[in-house]
Amino acid sequence: MHDFQVYSIYAVFAAVILCIAFNLLEMTLAALLGLSILTILGAITHKDVLNTFVASEGALSLLFGGMVVARVLGPTGIFENVGTRFLIMTGGSGRRFLLMLTAMVSVVCAILPNATAVILIAPILIRVCGELEVDFVGPMILTAMLSNAAGLLTLVGDPATFLVGQSIGLGFVEYLKKVSLGGVMAIIVLIPLMPLLFPQIWRTRRKLPPGLKPKPLERPGFCLFALLTLAVMVGLFLTGDILPTPIVPPAAAIIGASLALLAIYSSKVEPVDAIFRDIDWKTLIFIFCMMCFVEVFTKTGVMGGLSRAMHANFGDNLLLAGFALLGAVGLASGFLANIPVVAAAILMTKGYLVLMQMVPEEALGLGFTDWPDTALPVFVAMMFGGTLGGNATMIGSSANLVSVGICASHGRPVQFAGFLRYGVPATVCQLAVSAVYVWALAKLA
Repeated sequence: MHDFQVYSIYAVFAAVILCIAFNLLEMTLAALLGLSILTILGAITHKDVLNTFVASEGALSLLFGGMVVARVLGPTGIFENVGTRFLIMTGGSGRRFLLMLTAMVSVVCAILPNATAVILIAPILIRVCGELEVDFVGPMILTAMLSNAAGLLTLVGDPATFLVGQSIGLGFVEYLKKVSLGGVMAIIVLIPLMPLLFPQIWRTRRKLPPGLKPKPLERPGFCLFALLTLAVMVGLFLTGDILPTPIVPPAAAIIGASLALLAIYSSKVEPVDAIFRDIDWKTLIFIFCMMCFVEVFTKTGVMGGLSRAMHANFGDNLLLAGFALLGAVGLASGFLANIPVVAAAILMTKGYLVLMQMVPEEALGLGFTDWPDTALPVFVAMMFGGTLGGNATMIGSSANLVSVGICASHGRPVQFAGFLRYGVPATVCQLAVSAVYVWALAKLA
């Protein structure tokens, strides 16, 4: 690759980020234009795009499958029913609403990808905010931040989490034993921040209408069928890797989506075309574009250079290297969606461990799983940095992108600076508590 092409990659990427940050262009359009310029300059080729498809298929399949299942659940009336029950349980208290929202997001994100959880919870949240007479933008942003933290509870909670687990051969149950506690800590640390970030909602007290009760489901048969598809998908998430023919989480998401589409087709509630029209293609395309940028960054040799720099600066001090990754990857995730950041950081981390001679060069390829226990804190630090660092800005994670997209579709667009007001304090606190967890993990390794 010529020096001109290398510099053009850096310049174009910087221009894309600035256009998004200052709201000069719609973010997906900015990313597509950036890739178009790099294509004209010869910096990105057909082979690069194919490599990106291979690297991103798992994460995008998780997101797509979850989006389809969530959309099919919409006409069942389950959201209205659960929303009313949720409202009754709040008793008109904003404080109780925020605390219950935390619990609900944590449970949902433990079994579903975080962007899917945001889609499922949004109708309930907006309904409750309307009854409590509070702006739903703050709680929607909180839901995204909670979902990113709760996505660390299980291997399928966040596509970025799945990428790391897949790259080091970490199974679902093993992940629960070794990593999930860090996700719990990242959720808990947000609770003391709620009165500071959402003071008006925290102090809200409303008298609920008398006789409030959930409406019966209009289509109970269809609702049961749709919920069964969700149950099948979740069941495959939990048990797919121990089946005679293993089913990985992305495949489970596609199976769930297929069954959900069968449910909507069989019931004739609405055309299948309507489901596909409502999928958030913009977010999926934006994430893929960012993955393409990661691919071309890799071609410049910057990842290998960063691996060598880590080795030169930290040597065999894995704890210090983990802290550095936590901060650096966390910062990068704020300006580049965390899925592609984590994909790039995996290569950098593997390169560093190979240079340490902890693992052979074969570890740089796909399928290598013979990682020593002492390497786990380094990968966990990188994963937590990527997932939680994404909370800082509205483009930092797929859940954030979905959240601000929902706000915009309901007439309340979120500005880049507006998201920072909530995201930065939360990110700083979450990364701090993550550092404590990485330190404890390293001491126990």
